Parts: sequence; C-alpha cells; structure tokens
Amino acid sequence: MLVKTNAIVLSKIKYRDNDLIVKCYTYNRGVVSYLLRGVLKSNRGNSKVAYYQLLSQLQIEERYKANQSLQYITDVKLDVVYKSLHTNIIKSSIVMFLAEVLSSVLKEEEENTLLYSYLETAFKWLDHEQEFSNFHLLFLLNLTKHLGFYPDDTNVDANYFHLSTGQFETIKRDYYSISGENLTILKQLLGIKFDALNTVKLNSKQRQSFLSMLLLYFELHLGDFKKPKSLVIFNQVFN
Repeated sequence: MLVKTNAIVLSKIKYRDNDLIVKCYTYNRGVVSYLLRGVLKSNRGNSKVAYYQLLSQLQIEERYKANQSLQYITDVKLDVVYKSLHTNIIKSSIVMFLAEVLSSVLKEEEENTLLYSYLETAFKWLDHEQEFSNFHLLFLLNLTKHLGFYPDDTNVDANYFHLSTGQFETIKRDYYSISGENLTILKQLLGIKFDALNTVKLNSKQRQSFLSMLLLYFELHLGDFKKPKSLVIFNQVFN
C-alpha cells in the first residue's frame, strides 16, 4: 500500500555497505524506521542522502506494510527548505543535540498530530531566528507537555520545585527540590512562546546549569532516558 505523509528525520545509521536506516517522526504514524537500499552507492544516491539530514522536514511516499519493522520510501522531497539550520554551526549543534534527545524519547508508533505540529513549528522558528540562545531550553521544557510530565504550575509561587513529582512545593524535601537560579529560570520559561525568549536573559553558566537540571528531569520521568552523547560537544560549541 502506497501512503503519503510528512516526516521529520530523527536519526540515520549506515547499514551494510550502501544502505541507510533512517528513523523519522511521521505525521500519520509517529515513529517509523525506513531502509534506504543502495542510497550510498551512486552519485544519484548521494544526492538523495542530502534529504535525510537531521530534523529535515520531508514529504515522503512509502510502501507501507503492517507488522514490518522497516518500511520503504518510494519518493521523497523537502517539505521545508531550511535557510540556516544545517549551515549555521551553532544551530547545527542544536540540531544534533535535539535530534539525539528526540530519537531517544519518541517511541510511539501512532499518530500524534499535536506533537508533530509542535516539532514542525519549533524547527521553522529556529531556522528563521537570529537570537536563539535559549531555544533548546524552552523546546525541551515544552516537549514534556507531549511526553506527559510538564510541570504542574498550581503552586507556581512556592519556593521549591520538586523534579521527581513535577510540582511546586513550599518546603525543601530532598536533593530533587530545586531553588535559586534554576527555579527562577523555570518560572520565567513556563507558559511563554518562542517569540518571547529574548526577554529571558541568561549567561552560558546559567544556561548549562538549567539544561543539566532539565536532563535530570527527563531521566526521573523516563526510565530509560540517558544523557545524550552529543551533550559534551554541544556544551563546548554552544557555551
């Protein structure tokens, strides 16, 4: 059965000599992996490889077979032509980092159009903006809405936020009760849109500390989540 869908590239790995396995987040079915046979073999194939850069937004036609772990793409074209996402060194480091996070946390093989729309819109925003130093922080925080553990802001004026419960609390309970700068930044980021990010002023040390806290938050709520391998490189480039 031939099916057309939009897709965002999450990862790609070489398979055998000339093949690629590409994992995508699709509009129709969530996470789907595709086997691209012979795509590394010829000049013509190499031109096709360019479509599958991390976080590229594609329109694909696939030959879909139920209960098959790897699907096959019969036609592909770009849905969004990025201007800077893959050429700006800082943006491309964000792309590498966030693609690794998304590849780790997105597992459902089912339609989630709200999540797809969020990813689509966020990456378009990043591509067009020139001030984006806090983008990855708000992106990851908002991603928790779609993963089911967005902070409960019922008692947002409290003096602590507990990473394990996801709630604001009036007393410090243990190691996972955060306060100070990270708490202030969390409150600043809750509920704002990407266009308001320039109102949040952070230095590189604050940004790195808050990111470490966010990744710990992911670890506590997603049992198999591990810190991305690209984190060290990302921090070096970005900070």
